[in-house]
Amino acid sequence: MSTITGPTSNRFMSQRLRLNYAEWGDRDAPLLILQHGGRDHCRSWDWVARELMRDWRIICPDLRGHGDSEWSPEGCYALDAYVYDFAQLIHTLGYDQATIIGHSLGGNIATRFTGLYPDKVRKFINIEGLDPVESTQPDKGKSTPADRLRAWIETKRETAGRMPKRYTSLTEACARMKEVNGFLTLEQARHLTVHGTTRNEDGTWSWKYDNYLHVWQIASLTPEMLNEIWAAITCPVLLLYGKDSFAVSPAIDGRLERLPTARLIEYENAGHWLHHDQFDRFMADVKTFLAE
Repeated sequence: MSTITGPTSNRFMSQRLRLNYAEWGDRDAPLLILQHGGRDHCRSWDWVARELMRDWRIICPDLRGHGDSEWSPEGCYALDAYVYDFAQLIHTLGYDQATIIGHSLGGNIATRFTGLYPDKVRKFINIEGLDPVESTQPDKGKSTPADRLRAWIETKRETAGRMPKRYTSLTEACARMKEVNGFLTLEQARHLTVHGTTRNEDGTWSWKYDNYLHVWQIASLTPEMLNEIWAAITCPVLLLYGKDSFAVSPAIDGRLERLPTARLIEYENAGHWLHHDQFDRFMADVKTFLAE
């Protein structure tokens, strides 16, 4: 067996973009992919990777436009582009099957991949990463498709001229990180900030992600099409939701029923980043599910 290592930084190519991933563990071990969410980065999984690296080859990709991956020149951050990148990663690594943990946007990407290629996924843990049902989509029924497309064009044009937020110090950026998620410890917030920021030429700090990520893409799949993809999932699925999160539990709106192989666990005293907020409980649930 190879020597356990981590983290090391590597690159792969997808749609002419050079995308980054952090790697932990033994290259001869089974593959476990940890996919972060929107405006996050691969090093947010460091605590999880350290707990699991003895049994897995762990790959933590930076999504396009995030972390140390390249930005899309045309600001293309549609879900189909992310799904292609995810599929390309597994293809590049040369594995027939993977186990996946995905958070938020990363969970949405991995859910689609799992439905498209059910034989390639052994088990899947989804942390608050399911598309909303039709009734909860913003502005649904209040505007026409043309209205929404025109609004998207205007928003994207405005974003093109928007300067990234600049912080005078890492301490100031860390305070912003704590403001967004009050459950984080100071140690967690510092780690996420150090790996999630870059130094500007004038000495200030900005988040690494592309400003165009603030522009939500126009939906590419109808609820009916999405249901068809979800119905194709055959592997065991564990859904994790925080009771203090803005995300709606899939038990409330019927999404849980659309995933026949899934079960749900809800966490007290945890928000959207429950894998940070309740780390010990999260790791216990993950290890139990992966060992079953």
